Amino acid sequence: MANMIIIGKGPAGISASLYILRAGIETTIIAKDGGALEKAESIDNFYGFPQPISGKQLIQNGVEHAKRLGAHFVEDEVVGLSFDGRFVVQTANGEYKADSILLSTGSQRVRPRIKGLTEFEGMGVSYCAICDAFFYHGQHVAVLGDGEYALHEVKELIPIVGSVTLLTNGSQPKVVFPEEVQINQAKISELIGNDALEQVLLEDGTALTISGFFVAQGVAGSSDLARKIGAMTEGNKIIVNENMETNIPGLYAAGDCVGGLLQVSKAVSDGALAGTAAIRYLRGLGK
Repeated sequence: MANMIIIGKGPAGISASLYILRAGIETTIIAKDGGALEKAESIDNFYGFPQPISGKQLIQNGVEHAKRLGAHFVEDEVVGLSFDGRFVVQTANGEYKADSILLSTGSQRVRPRIKGLTEFEGMGVSYCAICDAFFYHGQHVAVLGDGEYALHEVKELIPIVGSVTLLTNGSQPKVVFPEEVQINQAKISELIGNDALEQVLLEDGTALTISGFFVAQGVAGSSDLARKIGAMTEGNKIIVNENMETNIPGLYAAGDCVGGLLQVSKAVSDGALAGTAAIRYLRGLGK
């Protein structure tokens, strides 16, 4: 039997699940929290709610609706996405396989503001360890981050590269990293190099000579996960067609992560489009 994994439990993900579940497709929704919407105190512009509703309550209503239709919820942080004949979702505590995936974790509103980061993308700066570790075989690399997402990237790099330094950019590590990883908590000033990245300059006046700089700050957003599997992105937006389909068959994206109007109503519409498209795709697999 075909199955679907939805990453994110906001309006886009839940909206898609309602269509997919009613089509009789096994659906798992993985999310750590309700994202930015959960922090909204009052929503007063959403159809069908004559009185304002909090973002937290709106999410709770959606979750209860999906559960009534049979959705399975997993409360966990997604740290990786790959493909081995089926889609593989790696979380902080496990691994899940699916025939189709919907990315709907919202949009990352904050990107690391580090001088040189954009200039060296593809020339030393990477957002995917599993994709690019091979290019740094035996070399010295750094990972930017301090949590589960950074730990996942570190573990992907250790067997391949020469050494890994964790750069927390001024924060305390939130998880325990392998002992062979050097941890530097100094703030980052700038990335420098000629034709490719060569050094990270730190605000304490020191410099770290590296060949690769892997960004894994905070939690993995939809665009981060999309890049890991080869989906096309533009900045923090995932590129989709009118049916919310990415360039990867079976991989969909919906909501704030695809850009446009950052509103609940638009996310719900995106989810409906993605959900109905995923149903057609999964039925076409003949499972």
